[in-house]
Amino acid sequence: MSGMIGRKVGMTSIFDRAGNNIPCTVIEAGPNVVVQIKRQDGKDGYDAVQLGFGQCKPQRTTGALRGHFEAAGVGPAKVLKEFSWHADLPDAGDEIRVEDVFEEGEMIDVAGVSKGKGFQGVVRRHGFHGVNDRTHGQHNRERAPGSIGASSDPSRVIKGMRMAGRMGGARVTIKNLDVARILPEHNLLLVRGAVPGPANGVVELLKHSKNGV
Repeated sequence: MSGMIGRKVGMTSIFDRAGNNIPCTVIEAGPNVVVQIKRQDGKDGYDAVQLGFGQCKPQRTTGALRGHFEAAGVGPAKVLKEFSWHADLPDAGDEIRVEDVFEEGEMIDVAGVSKGKGFQGVVRRHGFHGVNDRTHGQHNRERAPGSIGASSDPSRVIKGMRMAGRMGGARVTIKNLDVARILPEHNLLLVRGAVPGPANGVVELLKHSKNGV
């Protein structure tokens, strides 16, 4: 299986065998429930598994989703994600646990939605230094973007120009994170380093592949 759905709990640190203090992100990895199976020889044309994570009240789901969950024989889930599957396909209603997918020491990718920073200027958003200081008649230019034009040719602002705008709140994937420890009795996964998103944010745990996920 290529991944799971999890919830970012927060940060902690552990000691390795050499006595080094390692900062880790604690992720509640499942358990995930199999909601739908897609098969290569079926109408979908590819092998994949739709997983659900988190419990949700039935009255807070649409009628279509309630029927979708009832067909699988599972309760409503807050989050649904689809993952590719390269092994024997499970059955709908099966429970997928963290120890079934990952193991300590392997490299994984973690995807999530980064923290939203709102509308930010070029200094914070792109690391600009501003336009000089207050000498030589400059006034309130310390955090200004400077010139954005390209003279009379081509007489327009080039697409992709780094300017002020909304920062954060976008899907971010952090690659090559080391699985430092797995605590199956608590459904916890500790990865070395930071992952995107706030505490209690939903993340996707993806098995790392050199050719992409």
